[in-house]
Amino acid sequence: MSQLQHFLNAEPLPPSPNRRAPGRLIAMLALLVVVIGGLVAILLLLQRVGEVQDYPGPGTGETTVIVARGDSLREIGTALVKADVVQSLEAFLDAAANEPKSQSIGPGRYTLLRQMSGVGALTLMLDPNSRVESRLVLPEGLRLQETVDVASRATGLSVEDFNKVLENPGDLALPKWADDRPEGFMFPATYDLAGDESAAEVLNTLIGRFDQASSTVDLVDRAEGVGLTPYEVVVVASLLEAEARPADFAKVARVIYNRLEQGMPLQLDSTVGYALGVDDLTLSAEQLDVDSPFNTYRYPGLPPRPINSPGEAALEAALSPAKGKWLYFVTVNPETGETKFAKSYDRFLELKRQFQDYLDKQGANS
Repeated sequence: MSQLQHFLNAEPLPPSPNRRAPGRLIAMLALLVVVIGGLVAILLLLQRVGEVQDYPGPGTGETTVIVARGDSLREIGTALVKADVVQSLEAFLDAAANEPKSQSIGPGRYTLLRQMSGVGALTLMLDPNSRVESRLVLPEGLRLQETVDVASRATGLSVEDFNKVLENPGDLALPKWADDRPEGFMFPATYDLAGDESAAEVLNTLIGRFDQASSTVDLVDRAEGVGLTPYEVVVVASLLEAEARPADFAKVARVIYNRLEQGMPLQLDSTVGYALGVDDLTLSAEQLDVDSPFNTYRYPGLPPRPINSPGEAALEAALSPAKGKWLYFVTVNPETGETKFAKSYDRFLELKRQFQDYLDKQGANS
């Protein structure tokens, strides 16, 4: 066999190891790029996840956030996010973690800005000027609905919220002897509220203050000394509040007790005004004839319930009336509150003329 034939019949040689090297290198480089790109993407994603979403601040506009009693920093932060004060809960919590005073944030209504940084929101909440003052001031002698109106304006709660509670007075902390009658027990005073109270909590705060005053004057134990129940003492105190200035409370109380003892009708315009829902200085003959259990011209005895919320001075006067035999009193000058007392009907008529003279002069000056 020739050398040529041997070469032609021989097994083919294995492929050269370098023949496909460029293609394999390109494939490996492409794979490496994909892997690196994936790692970069994962790192960027992890970085974004780790970043706290926070507004740059300083914020715009105004909004109010209510912090309730016992709210944790997390609950406060959640409320801030809901109000769009901060962008995320973490932004506020991170700021709070670096500020020990954050634990001092108390309940109340806070005026803040929208889209603040977490640090900015925390700083503003720690500023006493940001906490909306919730002060309720109730003067003596307000009727129940007047009290509701004042309380609504002071707290921001609706009149309907208060009236809904009053529709179920059994749920209030009234004295048992009040028999679920709330009129007269919304004690007049100045109240510094937290700002997170419900209507029921506000009303119970007023009733709680009445309980305090009742204890101070020893109302329950002393009522028997004037021949009345504790509830009737509150009724008398409400009449004093409506009819006289504090300096005359004790003498007017004596007039009321003297008339009750003699079976005379009290004949008080204030009770008729309560029945009519008016505060007129003088009432017409038609108004004075209204058929109502509160018309003390038509019906003897005390009216069925208080006509307003009396203060502590009126309660004390109802329990310790002055000594005297007066049966009449007339406020001859409503502008100054000057009140005169009479034992006889003739003297009473004279005092009425003095009051009429006052009215005539007022008419001439108007």
